[in-house]
Amino acid sequence: MMLDRILSDARIRSREAADRSAALVEAAKRSGPATGFASALAKPGLSVIAEVKRRSPSRGVLAAGLDAVDQAKIYADAGASAVSVLTEPLYFDGSLDDLVAVHDAVDIPVLRKDFMLEPAQVFEARAAGADAVLLIVAALGSDLLGQMLGAAAEARVDALVEVHDLSEAVVARAAGATVIGVNNRDLHSFSTDLGVAEELASTVQGDGITTVAESGIHTPDDASRMKDAGYDAILVGEALVVADNPAALLSDLAGRQ
Repeated sequence: MMLDRILSDARIRSREAADRSAALVEAAKRSGPATGFASALAKPGLSVIAEVKRRSPSRGVLAAGLDAVDQAKIYADAGASAVSVLTEPLYFDGSLDDLVAVHDAVDIPVLRKDFMLEPAQVFEARAAGADAVLLIVAALGSDLLGQMLGAAAEARVDALVEVHDLSEAVVARAAGATVIGVNNRDLHSFSTDLGVAEELASTVQGDGITTVAESGIHTPDDASRMKDAGYDAILVGEALVVADNPAALLSDLAGRQ
């Protein structure tokens, strides 16, 4: 299965980071203070996390040769609350170099989006300029999720904890996640259904928790569904990178027409 292949390759990169753990921790400590990711999403209205994404396993090439910095600047100028940068190299054509470059180019928070499996990768993310990291419950399980959240706290970055179903949502809540994303994409079939976020809304929402709806959001009507379900933010990649006018679409998704 595709997810198994992605995670198998991700484990190789995670072990490489683990071998450099001490150096990465020191590099993260030398980084300046992170820009608050969670606080940036907590403003009134629907926030947009706009993603730099060249390809995906489900759709193949979306935007070959996409310049990460140029795209991120478009997002920031159009009012995005944060930028998500894919750093997975084999299936998404991303890199840590993209993350470094985007961090240096924009003033809004930057999320490292990857299949991260080692606490060392959290420090690696901060050293590269990430203000937040993606932690996928399906890839981590409850014990490792706890370790990763501890690393995020030590590295002074926020953690977007991603869930796909009720059992994962319960794990995220039990682990004390304060930013929870519901991914509408099935990680096995790669199909999307906005009903997933709607169904899990009452489980992930609560006092002190910022919620994000991810995947399958292409139109203002899609965004409105997520806002009506009570989500604070949406994460949008594919629709923006293939749009003729990503700035206009981003504004429409946020309801700022």
